[in-house]
Amino acid sequence: MTSPTPWTTTNGLTLALHDAGGDGVPVIFQHGLCGDARQTREAFPPDPRFRLITLECRGHGGSTFDDSPSLAKFTKDIEALAETMGRPVVVGGISMGAAIALRLAVRRPDLVAGLILVRPAWDTGAEAPANLAPNAEVGAVLQRLPVAEAREAFLASPTAAILREMSPDNLLSLMGFFAREPISQTAILLTALGNEPLGVTDGDLAAVRMPVLVCATGEDAIHPAALAEGLAARIPEAELCHLPPKGRDKAAHIATLHTKITAFLTRT
Repeated sequence: MTSPTPWTTTNGLTLALHDAGGDGVPVIFQHGLCGDARQTREAFPPDPRFRLITLECRGHGGSTFDDSPSLAKFTKDIEALAETMGRPVVVGGISMGAAIALRLAVRRPDLVAGLILVRPAWDTGAEAPANLAPNAEVGAVLQRLPVAEAREAFLASPTAAILREMSPDNLLSLMGFFAREPISQTAILLTALGNEPLGVTDGDLAAVRMPVLVCATGEDAIHPAALAEGLAARIPEAELCHLPPKGRDKAAHIATLHTKITAFLTRT
């Protein structure tokens, strides 16, 4: 992937646009919370038939921070990017990226030719789902305590004990947030997004009329397989696949994801 290109939002923020270029079919594929284009580059199949495009969200990677981040703002940025494509494109993402893609498909189906939802973490409902609470908890402790103390406090928490037993890969990811700079911005992102609902209803899901790939995985408390399965069951044309648990065998997880995305894009 080439060096990022500056992308200016409607209110003047500068975001980092990563575009693989080439003649492949363009796919806008978004990273997860506190991730960046390195995550999407790893997850997306390295196939010249497809052109990977990632717009790093506000406060992520090389993009300017917004002190009141939200799924709504992130989605509007992707909407503006999709409008420049000249035709509907496949949109997708990992975790938070999946939430953004789904919101865009609901609000602007004219821009979206298909959806790829990898390890979705947001479900319908008026409140943020309980599985996101660990993100918000890390954000809150980072806002309350110095980093070293915050880290120790979270490691001693009931949440960490549960994840250590149920999903050590989630715990490992959460501990990485304590080293993500700037810490103050990381805390705001985790707190804001960890407490934000998806803003999509079951009725909205039923109205999605496009090919959809939903990728679930096991042994993941923040991205529960049951949540992915539930989304797939409520979206009329959704195809559900199960990936090997990332914490148990990351190489197999990524390889299977590449295979599933390639097959989906070939058909769409």
